[in-house]
Amino acid sequence: MRRFLLLLLLLALAALAWFGYGIYRTVFQPFQNYGPSVVVVIESGMPVSAIAKRLQQHGVIASAEAFTRYYRLFHAAKKLKAGEYLFDGPLSMRQVIDKLEQGKSILYRVTVKEGLWIGEIALVFEEAGLFPASEFRRAAGAAALVRDIDPEASDLEGYLFPDTYLVRKDITAREMAALMVGRFRRNFSNTFIWRARDIGFSVRQTVILASLVEKETANRDERFLVSSVFHNRLRRSMLLDCDSTIIYALKKAGAWDGDLRWDDLKSDSPFNSRRHRGLPPGPIASPGLASLEAALYPESTDYLYFVAKDRSSHHFSRSLAEHNRAVRKYILQGGEHGPD
Repeated sequence: MRRFLLLLLLLALAALAWFGYGIYRTVFQPFQNYGPSVVVVIESGMPVSAIAKRLQQHGVIASAEAFTRYYRLFHAAKKLKAGEYLFDGPLSMRQVIDKLEQGKSILYRVTVKEGLWIGEIALVFEEAGLFPASEFRRAAGAAALVRDIDPEASDLEGYLFPDTYLVRKDITAREMAALMVGRFRRNFSNTFIWRARDIGFSVRQTVILASLVEKETANRDERFLVSSVFHNRLRRSMLLDCDSTIIYALKKAGAWDGDLRWDDLKSDSPFNSRRHRGLPPGPIASPGLASLEAALYPESTDYLYFVAKDRSSHHFSRSLAEHNRAVRKYILQGGEHGPD
């Protein structure tokens, strides 16, 4: 009888050890039942049991049931984040949970170039497959995001900082808009704010002027000269004569077809800087850091005019007579004139 009981005890211990080893192997040992790599999409609001089943289906974990129980017993306080996750090597369940909690999902590179207005930025995200352009246009109406620095803002035009962004596939349009505004705030430093005050500009006026500079030239060195022309004209209460402001109004109205006509130059739009003095009522694009700097630190010149000599440089003039000579010279060569 003693031998029988001892045998039963040994068998029970062996079974318990085997069971414990099975749990250990399932839960704590790295597991990989897929090829070189696999992408798993976790949707927002998915319960843990559904996440576990999806992970098991893709071969990331050995048992959905064991994963669910392990999570609820030991890691229930951790929030598993939605996203698109790349698994390219074996992980234990603890490592999988940590990865989902930290949100280490696949990031997509999206570049927003300088000088785009809201409608064009929205198309960038739509073409990248993130969200419809219409959603971003609505999100860009959240002027409350910049109300503290621009009480007059009616939308986020000018404050959606152009840059390269690494974002999740499931990022929302509202999150993207907030991310871009946050990037603007980091770049528009206190030094910029203090400088704007020194020259009698508000943040809004700085961004408006910077957007004009951005649209007039892609040449970094010339931006400070272009800025000086606009500053000089503002001081003299001259019309800015910036065709980019008229084109912006046409784009917003859905009437821009690539040609600027005589009737467009005579339009009564508040953005028509050929008819209305001073800065336009709002930014016309998203300026980059170089244009923001140029708006705040213009070259000290007495230039009042400029005309494009080619695609990358301009001729700057102090008088209308000099400017007219430059226009005749460079327009005949296919240039486009700036303020006149």
